[in-house]
Amino acid sequence: MLETIGVDVFTVSLDSVKELAGFAEKQKLRFIYGLLERQFRRTFAIAKRERGVTGERFLQLLETRLDSVVYLLGFAKSRAAARQLVNHGHVRVNGRKVDIASYSVVQGDEVEMKAVNSSRQLATRAIEENRARVVPGWLTRNDEALKGTVTRLPTRDEMEPSINEQLIVEYYSRF
Repeated sequence: MLETIGVDVFTVSLDSVKELAGFAEKQKLRFIYGLLERQFRRTFAIAKRERGVTGERFLQLLETRLDSVVYLLGFAKSRAAARQLVNHGHVRVNGRKVDIASYSVVQGDEVEMKAVNSSRQLATRAIEENRARVVPGWLTRNDEALKGTVTRLPTRDEMEPSINEQLIVEYYSRF
């Protein structure tokens, strides 16, 4: 009956629906972290090679990027602002300047703002404006010194709750 009024009827396979869901989830996570496809795929490949649950390890790698840690510590208002702080050399890791946003921090690393007045003002202003945002349990922050420490790797409960990483793993397993 639908064909008689000029509407084309087509079937959608379950595989294409799953593929679309995986693609949408991947795009959502890419947007949250502000990564290009190439960076995102590279991070996934690293997670796939390492031991453990691929999806959880993938989220850990994204959370422990330096720009993400600076954001989570409250030194920047957004992940994009955190990336800019890192790229402009305002951040130090274990006392050394690191200006690569994709730098992966590990347990025990100390992330601090540069001891220059302008750097400290940027971080202090961001902390004041983001008082409502809580620092995750795997990080500790010293407000006076503008310093944070990675005490351990994040668990799945402490990471982005709205993401279904299994859909992303299934999406990338097709390639």
